[in-house]
Amino acid sequence: MATAESTSPRTLVTCSDFGHALRTAVDTARLAPSSHNCQPWALARLSSPDARAGAVRLLAASGDSRPREDSEFVAVVLDRTRQLDSLASHELEMQVSCGAFTQLLIRSLACQGWWLERSVLTDEPDSWAYRSVPAPVRALGPAGWRPGWSLLAVLEVRYAGMPEGSLTEWQDLAAARRTNRGPYTDRAVSAEALRRLLDAAPGLPAQAPVGVRHLTSRADRDRFVDFVSRHAGRDFSDRAAWRETYSYVRPTRAEAERRGDGFSLSQLFGRLHPLRALMLRTALRPATMRLLRHIGYPRLLATRMAAAIRPTPAYVAMGFTGTSPSAADALRGGARLADYWLTATREGLSLHPISIVLQHEDLRRRLQADLALPGRTFFISRLGHAGSGFPPAPRRAASAFTFTL
Repeated sequence: MATAESTSPRTLVTCSDFGHALRTAVDTARLAPSSHNCQPWALARLSSPDARAGAVRLLAASGDSRPREDSEFVAVVLDRTRQLDSLASHELEMQVSCGAFTQLLIRSLACQGWWLERSVLTDEPDSWAYRSVPAPVRALGPAGWRPGWSLLAVLEVRYAGMPEGSLTEWQDLAAARRTNRGPYTDRAVSAEALRRLLDAAPGLPAQAPVGVRHLTSRADRDRFVDFVSRHAGRDFSDRAAWRETYSYVRPTRAEAERRGDGFSLSQLFGRLHPLRALMLRTALRPATMRLLRHIGYPRLLATRMAAAIRPTPAYVAMGFTGTSPSAADALRGGARLADYWLTATREGLSLHPISIVLQHEDLRRRLQADLALPGRTFFISRLGHAGSGFPPAPRRAASAFTFTL
């Protein structure tokens, strides 16, 4: 049963039907960012007697008291059939992406009156894979657990009837968030906005062992852009990494929408003349790139990227405070990233991740040394006011990755 009450100036929505509330929440959570827009997550509602019993035992074993009878349970899963795996750093990236998805899910449920009571996160998701886990975790889905799934978290939520805020406003904010790779104006980001971006939301973001640093000085910005110019060509010249990246480049926006993942050339470069789009598709093919790398084409691409991002007024770097984050740390870090990005969107700011300089371990360590970034940096991005809008990336239908066990 869904109920609604209106207050000025916004509408607060509650929904006591968990199935309906979950479907609504997943429809927003699927808008979370992920590397290459690969969307490596899956979600399982734990509703069968065996699955609920397994969730209860698992949560009870993590401390405090046993879950309440009126609680509902969901499992957040890393779907390894969809993950990037050409580089060692992709494991962490996939977990961070799932953390961003989890944060949007939790907030969307809270806007409908379903609050997170507690969660249990795993430090070693592979040890939770169905065939090798102890009985309490096997009980989560003996008949429905899929090959390639690694369990990241079990969430206990309970209906309180007191929404966190406006569901409509939250949905609009999540829909407005996107990667904007276009030109940014040189207008500085205000000190007040930068300060608000440092405030983490309660829950998983506040628990994240993550430090945030804004690079706003001319010296830091120039140092970063020069690093991009010198080293961003590595990804284009790495055969395995570029082959994987190119596999997510769709020839047309219609094809990207049909498949529901990856990105079209217009989402990478903006609106293109058909002839230029054809030339780009040809030049970026792995076979072509293998030939062009001998004449310095990857370095040329890196130089052009550096020139395009140089006018940006600020960059943001996020890093784990420790050098060896666990999967649970990564999940919380992804939640912190999602919260930051949505706050930036609310402030009228755009982001454009430059992950190309973080995905190779030696480059990441060198970048951290150049910029004196502590811990383990996992995200670096342009931050500023975009000169124009940018098309949203496609998304898979929620039914493609939502299951009931």
